[in-house]
Amino acid sequence: MVWEAMYTHMRIRRGEFERIRSVLSEADPDEPLTAREILELLEDYGEEFDSAHRVATVLGREADGGAADVEVIRDQPYRYRLGDGRN
Repeated sequence: MVWEAMYTHMRIRRGEFERIRSVLSEADPDEPLTAREILELLEDYGEEFDSAHRVATVLGREADGGAADVEVIRDQPYRYRLGDGRN
């Protein structure tokens, strides 16, 4: 039962990350973006997210989990880059 709940949670979180990745890949920004800027892009592409905080949480967890394609630039405000440096 615990494993099932953990798997479901991880699958939902992975789905959120994939939605962010998909939009950023399509938008192909020239520079790292803040969570708020990413949220605005998501909305422009018809993807709903609760808040910029949720976007930051999803990206931060991916980076902390060892996702090599997520770069967190710890500045004020934090900025995020995905992929091979193009996003």
